[in-house]
Formats: sequence, structure tokens, C-alpha cells
Amino acid sequence: MTKPVTGVLFDVDGTLVDSVYLHAVAWWHAFRQFGHDVETARIHRAIGMGSDKILDHLLGPDHDTAEDDALRAAHSSLYAVHWTALRPLAGARALLYTCAARGLRNVLATSASRPELEALLRCLDADSVISTVTSADDASESKPAPDIVEVALRRSGLSAEEVVFVGDSIWDVKAAGALSIPCIGLTTGGVSIAELLDHGAAAVYEDPQDLLDNLDEALTTAFRVALTTG
Repeated sequence: MTKPVTGVLFDVDGTLVDSVYLHAVAWWHAFRQFGHDVETARIHRAIGMGSDKILDHLLGPDHDTAEDDALRAAHSSLYAVHWTALRPLAGARALLYTCAARGLRNVLATSASRPELEALLRCLDADSVISTVTSADDASESKPAPDIVEVALRRSGLSAEEVVFVGDSIWDVKAAGALSIPCIGLTTGGVSIAELLDHGAAAVYEDPQDLLDNLDEALTTAFRVALTTG
């Protein structure tokens, strides 16, 4: 029997913080440093995967992996330049505080590395209303594998039947769907409403503010989806 929604799992990059395109540019420069000409549009569509997946996805599973660690380090260094400029997306902080005020537990489940996550947390400045935080360092595989979501559930003490996931990429939708968790999509990562819905999002909103303005509707829709699929 499906339980009422008592927790919200949030992706962070592109969902709560405006960082997707900074990641895309950082990866583009990193690839160029190592002689790979990868179109920014392809990189953008892969953002949301962890660094353990993105290189195979963009360079092919048969690429020479000898430079993978150096490539990832280059991306991290290039992205770190922008950490002080990171900003929460419209309504992100208010959404977290409102969810907490309603008795919902806010859980962050992100493919960001721990150092990146710390920068994102400083940007959000909402530690008092975040109950559980996980990063790529806590899981053996990143999104679209559900590992990080499983870790988030285990650490928070919540079950898949009582949570919704909020994310901005198809990788978020896939990771949540692997555990039959309804996913609310946001278009803040540059993915269209149609594509998020096509990959299984229960509902899609423009940004955290739009979700906040329609929170009752969103949770009702997610709960209805959970009842249908549970």
C-alpha cells in the first residue's frame, strides 16, 4: 500500500542551483585540452550523469580510458572557477523551506562530487531545512543508475513509496523510475517539457518557484502516479 508523501528527494545541479551550462562549458574546455572535439549541445544533454558515466557516453565505451582521471580533474578545476558565482534558481530556497514547514523531509540526492556539493550547499544556504545529503562519492554508480537514490533513501530512513523526486534531466527521471519513485521535472536544465514527460516524469514545472506555486497540485499528481504504478 502506497504511503502518503513524507519526503522530497532533490537533485541539485540544474534543479536548485543554476549550474548546468557552467558544467557544459567546463566539460567542453576539458575535452578540448585533451584533443577531443565534442559539441556543446551533446555535452549539455549528458549533464546530470555522474563523471563515471559521462565520458563513456560522450567519447564512446571503447575510448582510451588512460586519460579519464585527468579529464575529470580538468573539468572539476574549470568548474571550480565559477563556484563563487553560483546562484540558487528562482524559488529554490523558498521551496525547501516550505516543504520543511509542511513536515516534508528534504533530501539531496546528487551526482555532484563532495567538493562540488559543498559549494552548492553554500550557494543554497538552507542547511537547517535539509535533513539528508548524499553525493556521487556515496554511490558505486551515478545517475541514471539508481544507486544514489537508494543511498538517499537508506540514510534518510524513507521508503520509495513515500517520496517524490524533483530533477531537471532525463537521467533524474530514469534514476527515480528505476525505483518506481514518481519524478517531478523542472525545465531549468534546458530539457523540454515534452522530453521529460516522454521519459516518465509525473509532471513538469518551469522552475522551483513554479513548483512552489503549484506544490499541492504537484504532490497530488505524484501521489496519484505512485498509486497507479505502486
